[in-house]
Amino acid sequence: MFDLSGKVAIVTGGNGGIGLGMARGLAAAGASVVIAARNLEKSRAAVAELEARGGSASAIAVDVTQEAAVSALITQTLERHGRLDILVNNAGTNIRRPAHELSLAQWHTVIDTNLTSAFVCAKAAHPAFKHGGGGKIINIGSMMSIFGASFAPAYAASKGGIVQLTRSLASAWARDNIQANAVLPGWIDTDLTRGAREQIPGLHENVLRRTPAGRWGVIDDLSGIAVFLASPASDFISGAAIPVDGGYSIQG
Repeated sequence: MFDLSGKVAIVTGGNGGIGLGMARGLAAAGASVVIAARNLEKSRAAVAELEARGGSASAIAVDVTQEAAVSALITQTLERHGRLDILVNNAGTNIRRPAHELSLAQWHTVIDTNLTSAFVCAKAAHPAFKHGGGGKIINIGSMMSIFGASFAPAYAASKGGIVQLTRSLASAWARDNIQANAVLPGWIDTDLTRGAREQIPGLHENVLRRTPAGRWGVIDDLSGIAVFLASPASDFISGAAIPVDGGYSIQG
């Protein structure tokens, strides 16, 4: 039920953080994983790690904000593997400033990287999924899909948009046997959140206090949900937004 042998997965931004945690899970379950990110050297290091763990992986350099580059990513994946079964839209960034200090260019940077790229990648993957008889899309949201944050207006808007985009894709492509779901990570220990801890006083203590698990998440906490949503086990689950947060979002 959870076996991904013979399946091919693209993970955008899969060379570190949450994307790498998901790539680890997918590779361990038998999928051939394409690490798609701008930094090819970092992606090759991630590929080497996955292969050292016994997985199958490769790297393709791509800027997911560019439609032509995404089209080339899908083409290269199909040329290498002959199929595409799983798309993880994980690429993301954040610029932490309140709305009155955020420039329009900064707004577009975050929205284009976090939200528009997911649309572009999903649209580009759709023909390959349809031709192959189905597919799985996993979009990465955030706790900011649920909560507001004074320091993250563009990020919160992008991650709220991810949930609605996911629901739209799930509705539109169900007839093509394509399931689309969103994962809402809580506070996970990554380079991105380490930067947040440096910039936001008291964040570390607040996360520990509010999280019933009493700890920050680690990237391997995302491995299982990736396998579940990519596997036949989730064939009748679509349009869901699933927190992976140690209980953070259930606290009043």
